[in-house]
Amino acid sequence: MIDIPATASGPWPAPAKINLFLHVTGRRADGYHELQTLFQFLTLADWLYFEPQADGTVRRRGGPAGVPESDDLGTRAVRLLQAVTGRRTGVALYIDKRIPVGGGLGGGSSDAATTLLVLNRLWKLDLDISALAELGLRLGADVPVFIRGQAALAEGVGERMTAAQPPESWYLIVHPAVSISTATVFSDAELTRDTPRQTIPDLLSGSTRNDCEAVVRASYPEVAAALDWLNTYAPARLTGTGACVFAAFATEAEAQAVAARVPGQWDSFVARGINRSPLLTAMG
Repeated sequence: MIDIPATASGPWPAPAKINLFLHVTGRRADGYHELQTLFQFLTLADWLYFEPQADGTVRRRGGPAGVPESDDLGTRAVRLLQAVTGRRTGVALYIDKRIPVGGGLGGGSSDAATTLLVLNRLWKLDLDISALAELGLRLGADVPVFIRGQAALAEGVGERMTAAQPPESWYLIVHPAVSISTATVFSDAELTRDTPRQTIPDLLSGSTRNDCEAVVRASYPEVAAALDWLNTYAPARLTGTGACVFAAFATEAEAQAVAARVPGQWDSFVARGINRSPLLTAMG
């Protein structure tokens, strides 16, 4: 637990996400991959607090273990906003970390998005959502969807988004005891990079998959085992580049019943899929 000073603003949610599917449709000349993926938020979230620092410094308390403060997407978001706007106010960023690191749930990207949105309000910068999303893209491809706060089909490198309304199912998410580098997966020579691009109606109603799953299965036997175990109860899928895998259930009770059987070597949790970010609700 971290001690939160009474002068800090918060708590502000930074929700997790899952990729309901992820197709890799090509690779650009600059090395970035073209994708089609469907994002949905989860009720699982990190919780962020912000305390002004008159001396302009940026500090982090709590946050992801093993991630240096200088590499943390939350603190990088603060420094980017300072650099772009010329704002001299600093921030002590307190992160109550709930989202597994390296799990494909977007925790770092969500922390960055919440930081940009909340500081835009606290610092009275009046940047619009499009401007904040452009800043977010400089931090990571997933950040804009968290800034816009609506479940969405994302295309390109993740910057072109179309709002979507997938079913708000209950999910059992299983986290094997591994952390996976997105860059490593996308640089793997065996990654499928030529899935045909589909129209939005076809994607939302047709057959989909996660193109990263075969590479992750081959490189991380723990993830393969979790997928195989969860598949015995419901169709299971990798989220993002993993390591988390998930399956959808109609009710919380059904998800919890399977969660009670998860082997002890894996972490797991039950969360609901939601199409509107809880941060939008918190910000009014």
